[in-house]
Amino acid sequence: MSASLSVVIPCYRSHATLPELLRRLTAALETAGHPFEVIFVEDCGGDNTWQVIQELARKDARVRGIKLARNYGQHNALLCGIRAARGEIIVTIDDDLQNPPEEIHKLLAKLQEGHDVVYGSPQSETHGFLRNQASRITKLALQGTMGVESASKVSAFRVFRTRLRDAFEAYRSPSVNIDVLLTWGTTSFSSVNVRQDERLIGDSGYSLKKLINHAINMMTGFSVLPLQIASLLGIVFGALGMLVLTYVVGRYLIAGSAVPGFTFIASIIAIFSGVQLFALGIFGEYLARMHFRSMERPPYTLLHETPAQETAAHSATAQPTSSAHVLQS
Repeated sequence: MSASLSVVIPCYRSHATLPELLRRLTAALETAGHPFEVIFVEDCGGDNTWQVIQELARKDARVRGIKLARNYGQHNALLCGIRAARGEIIVTIDDDLQNPPEEIHKLLAKLQEGHDVVYGSPQSETHGFLRNQASRITKLALQGTMGVESASKVSAFRVFRTRLRDAFEAYRSPSVNIDVLLTWGTTSFSSVNVRQDERLIGDSGYSLKKLINHAINMMTGFSVLPLQIASLLGIVFGALGMLVLTYVVGRYLIAGSAVPGFTFIASIIAIFSGVQLFALGIFGEYLARMHFRSMERPPYTLLHETPAQETAAHSATAQPTSSAHVLQS
């Protein structure tokens, strides 16, 4: 019998695409012969997406819906769905139909070669400039733990073995990145090229503010690269300061006069003060994250969950997850 699947879909203002997404998912997975469940996690988008999810769950016992108490972000919603999954393999896919469900079989075939995580890497990016830049920053932060080649293939379209979530079962920080958490459980990553379709309905939920926050979260929440940059800047400008001092002292000893001009002195002070404030800002960002972590703020809280429908198709997935995998509000 084929391995059971849990398809986790974070949803944000996607009421128009979910029925078609579920139809295509069902057709693709039934054709492949996989027992499966679909978990929609509604990230409090403020439209009628939750009502659509409830209706889909009433019609199909393999569909489950979870509504978060407020908007936490895509990766937080994914973490919630991953902890609620009951299948042996978890599939994550976006809600906008840009990731074709018909391509899931490629990822599963690659997974069967012995890998733990397989990404569906788009043959060509269809996101906007800002979204692509944020994606590049994310991949830069991931290179240290995943390797350059694997990090360059990271995408929201992924499959992985459910057992990997044991590595981050106790994770409770409000800053979440699923790809980083997966590196805590394995080093076996791979990818396959998949098609990425144009978004035909709705707009991306990633505003400029969210893109900036996501980039900062990746660089300071899961990497020490900013601290290394601050240290490098300290070394470089410390060396520059020694050169300036050597020049000033040498001029005084040789020519018998100091370096003239307020502009020169003001420029040197401004440069060194700017570097110091930049480094302090980086340290402050890390301290703020330690502060938020000490508050034990959860990565998500649940508001509603669709009633469980125990049917043969539903129970064919896997053993139920323990209650420790779900945070209730």
